[in-house]
Amino acid sequence: MKTIKYLSYIVLCTFVLSLASCEPSAIKEDKLFLQEEDLAQLLADENAAYGGEYKIYTINEFLKEFMTEEGNYLSDTTPYRTRTTRDNIFYLYTVDTIKTDTVGIYIRGRVSTDDYAGNFYKAMVIQQMVDGKQQNLRISVDMGSVGGLYQMGQEIIIRCNGLSVGRYANQPQLCVPSYNNNIYAINNTQKVGWCPGRIPSARFRKAVRLIGQPDPSKLHYDEYTLEQLFNVIPRKINYDGSTEAQKREFMEQVRLADGSLVRIKRVSFTGYTNNDGSIDKCIYFEPSPTYKSDSAALANVFAPTTNNIGYPQSRILCDALQQFTPGNTNQLSLCCSSSEYSKFANYFIPGAEPDFANAVAFCSYYSGTVTGILGWYCDNATHTKKGLAALSGMEWSVTPRGIPGIGVEDIVMKSEYGDVWKPKEFDPQEYFEKKNNQ
Repeated sequence: MKTIKYLSYIVLCTFVLSLASCEPSAIKEDKLFLQEEDLAQLLADENAAYGGEYKIYTINEFLKEFMTEEGNYLSDTTPYRTRTTRDNIFYLYTVDTIKTDTVGIYIRGRVSTDDYAGNFYKAMVIQQMVDGKQQNLRISVDMGSVGGLYQMGQEIIIRCNGLSVGRYANQPQLCVPSYNNNIYAINNTQKVGWCPGRIPSARFRKAVRLIGQPDPSKLHYDEYTLEQLFNVIPRKINYDGSTEAQKREFMEQVRLADGSLVRIKRVSFTGYTNNDGSIDKCIYFEPSPTYKSDSAALANVFAPTTNNIGYPQSRILCDALQQFTPGNTNQLSLCCSSSEYSKFANYFIPGAEPDFANAVAFCSYYSGTVTGILGWYCDNATHTKKGLAALSGMEWSVTPRGIPGIGVEDIVMKSEYGDVWKPKEFDPQEYFEKKNNQ
């Protein structure tokens, strides 16, 4: 019996030791994050079938080399969206595919966005510094919480073979082709056709490698007043009064500036919104009523409902030293763009009040900086009201990555009395109590 007992101990101890030996080893930094000194060898190995040859493009070189004006998906049988072009001079929606059977085609950059606050859902922007200036590119990825894996400040390198580059609402991005045939969409006859789509998660992860560890301090911010900003980028174009060459040059400048990480100084929220091309004053109203209401779009919050259409909502900024005058197309202004699905969508804009009489009366009392991603979103080349008939500069926007307490603190403002702006969320109960007491 003792012999059997001792044998049992020996077997049990051997089993326990074997379990301990099966424990996974700790993940080492050099296995998770690619080191710069190992990059060249790794890329050469990936391209062994082509003699180890590859090319890392700067972002602007990549766009110039692979993104054409019409794209290579333009055809008579399966066209782009009908709202894509006017006069066939430039195209707002395009797709260009990138070959797979060739040497490695790479771009690299540092992630400049964060999706925690929800303003960059399934999307990211990378920034690359070239000769002291930023180059940027949007990337559309079908991945929830993309910022969890690709954190702000993380440098990445992307093998672009087999992917596509195109423009969605005139904004260049790395993507895959997507065909929209939703016959039930609003304005569906204008939206059926090819456009950039999100890169599948597994495909993107396979194409991307992390270089080093995330370091947000290495991101570059261009700081401007509104006047300085529009001295660097074109503010507007008179479409009907411009030559074809001027229109093409304007669009090239717009696309190269898109995605820039900027900090706009000395601005205030005006209390106005660009409501489908009309400049309207915001009011104290429900941001997300249970019934369809035209007034919801004017709610004095960052991004009231679009009834799930999904376009970005705009709240107009102006220079804090100037009084905003609606209808003055010569006045310098910029939109602050937010998604109705962001965590701060129903928070009041700085200076706005839960008050019917003074909904935005105190917005001009608050001033400071608004940081975020610069963009020029234009989704309709044929609509004269908000399209390309006479661009006013209202197409330009800055999209914050968050507000104080929610994500990146991209909006920093103080009142004229020195009080720091503290975000406040719309309260439905408070609203209905005040409404019933009117």
